[in-house]
Order: sequence, then C-alpha cells, then structure tokens
Amino acid sequence: MADKHRESRLSETVAREAERMRRAERERPSVLAQTAYLGSLALLFVLPVLAGGYLGSWIDGQLAGYSVRWTVSLLLLGVAIGAANVYLFVRERS
Repeated sequence: MADKHRESRLSETVAREAERMRRAERERPSVLAQTAYLGSLALLFVLPVLAGGYLGSWIDGQLAGYSVRWTVSLLLLGVAIGAANVYLFVRERS
C-alpha cells in the first residue's frame, strides 16, 4: 500500500514538473524582452553613478583648491545606490 502511495506521489510530482517545464518553454522571453530587461538594469545602475560623479565634481569645483573628495565620495555613494536599485529590481521581478 505504501509503495502505491509513493508511486502515486512520484507520478504527480513528475507530471507537475513536466507541465512547469512546458509552460516555461512557451513563456520564454524574446531577445527583445531580454535586451530591454538588461538595458533597464544598466540604467538603474549607471544613472546614480553618473549623477554622483557630476554632483561631486560640481561641488569640488565650487571649493577653493584642488580636491576630488566629493567626487570620489559621491561616486561611491552612486555605486551603492545603483547596486541597491539593481538588487531590488531583480528581486521584485523574480
């Protein structure tokens, strides 16, 4: 009796996984959709980095003397924000 129950569960599991694989194959995103997804990820990462670099450079230009303190600091902040953006976006889409 236990063997029949185990075989029944196994066949249900196999059928469910086979259907999941067929559905994934039908719903596979196109090359254009994948390109748009990667472009979104790139923008989510690059824009905060560029904004931090530009703002830091502008602040350093306003101060007397030669300094890159604000530029480097805000670039690193932009990298952190960009990485967080990408992580949240990927986690939301999964």
